[in-house]
Amino acid sequence: MQKIKFTKEKTGWILYDFANSSFVTIIVTVLFSMYFKDIVVGKAELGTALWGRAIGISMLFVAILAPIMGAVADYSHSRKNLLVIFSLATILFTIFLYTIMPNDIIKAMIFFIIANFCFNMANVFYNAFLPDIAEKQEIGRISGISWGIGYLGGLVALLIILPVVKNELDNYLHFRYSFLIVAVFFLIFSLPTFLWLKETPSKNIHKTSYIKMGFKRLFETAKSLKKFKELFKFLISYFLYNDGITVVISFAAIYGSTQFNMSAQEMIFYFILAQPASFLGAIIFGYILDKIGAKKSINITLILWMFVVIGAFLCTSKFQFYLVGISAGFVMGSSQSNSRTMFAQLTPIKKASEFFGFFGVTGRLASIAGPLVYGEISRISGNQKNAIISIISFFVLGFIILQFVDEKKGQKVALSLFND
Repeated sequence: MQKIKFTKEKTGWILYDFANSSFVTIIVTVLFSMYFKDIVVGKAELGTALWGRAIGISMLFVAILAPIMGAVADYSHSRKNLLVIFSLATILFTIFLYTIMPNDIIKAMIFFIIANFCFNMANVFYNAFLPDIAEKQEIGRISGISWGIGYLGGLVALLIILPVVKNELDNYLHFRYSFLIVAVFFLIFSLPTFLWLKETPSKNIHKTSYIKMGFKRLFETAKSLKKFKELFKFLISYFLYNDGITVVISFAAIYGSTQFNMSAQEMIFYFILAQPASFLGAIIFGYILDKIGAKKSINITLILWMFVVIGAFLCTSKFQFYLVGISAGFVMGSSQSNSRTMFAQLTPIKKASEFFGFFGVTGRLASIAGPLVYGEISRISGNQKNAIISIISFFVLGFIILQFVDEKKGQKVALSLFND
C-alpha cells in the first residue's frame, strides 16, 4: 500500500474536521441539546420533541438548498468561498447561543436552526474537495484520518469545557460560556483550512447568473442520475441508515439525562470516553476500506450498529450505558467515514460539488425524518425506550438496500462519464 504524502492542502482539509467537530460534539450532541431540553424548555418529553423539530427544520433547508448551491459552486469555482462563508456564519450564530436563557424557546430554536443549517451547508462544500485532494488509492485512508482527527477535535473541546461545566454559575453561565468556547475553537482551528485549501479560479466568462445556471445544472444532474444506478441505490441505502446515525448524534445526551438522570458533567465524561473510540473506528475502518472495499466495510458497521441499538434499549444502569457509548463511538467513526468515501468513489470528479449536494440532500432528508420520529414517539409514549428501539429499523433497511449496490460497476461509470 502506497504511503500517503501529506501536502499542506491535504493537511488543511483534514484539520477542518478537527475544528468543526467542536460544534457537532458540544452543541448538537452534548451540551446545548441538554440545555435546551432541561433549562430552556424545562419539560423532558416536550423538550425532546421540540429538539427533534429544530433538527428537522434545519435539515429541511439544507435539503432544499444544498444541490442548488453545489451546482453554483461547481460552475463558479467558489467551493472554498462558500465553505468559509457558511463556516463563519455557523460560528456567529453559535456565539448568539450565549444569549439564550430559560423560556427563550423560539429564540433558541431560531439561532440553533440557523447555526446547524450553516454548519451542514459548509460540510457540503468541504466534502466535495475530497476527490480533488486525495488520490484514488488513498481516498479511504484520507477520509478515515480526517474523521479520526475530527473526533480528536471533539475530545479536545470536551476537555476544555469540562472545568467550566464543573462549576455551576449564576444565570447558567457554565453552559453559556461553553457555547462561546466552541465558537472560538471552531474559528481558530479552521484558519489553516481557509488559508491552505486551494481552488482553481474560473476562467470562463458567464453569460447568465450563477443561480440560474445552478438550477439548470441541478436539473441536468437529476436527469443524469439514471446513468448512475449504483450511486442512486447507495443514496437510498444511505438515506435509511443515516437516519439512525442522526438520531444517535442528536439524542444521545438527552437519552442519558432522561433515562439515567446523568448530569452535564457526567455526559461530558461519557463523550470523552466515546471520542477516542470514534477516532480508532475511523482510522481502522479507513484501512479496512482500502483493503476490502467500501461496501463490505459499511456492511460490517451496519451490523455493529444494530447491536449498539439493542444494547442501548436493554441497558439498565449508567455503567452499561457507558459501555454502549464507547461501542457507538467506535462504529460511528467508521460508518460516517466509509459512507463519505463510497460516495466519492461513485461520483464523477468534475461534478463533485453538485453530486455532494445530492449527498447532502440525502443525508439531510434522513436527518429530518429520524429526529422527528424519535421526538414524537418519545412525546406521545412518554418513554424514550420506545423511541430508541425504532432506530434499528433504519439500519436493517439500509443494510438490505446496500446489498443491491454493485460497487465496482458504479466506480467504472463514475470514471467513464464527465471525466474525459
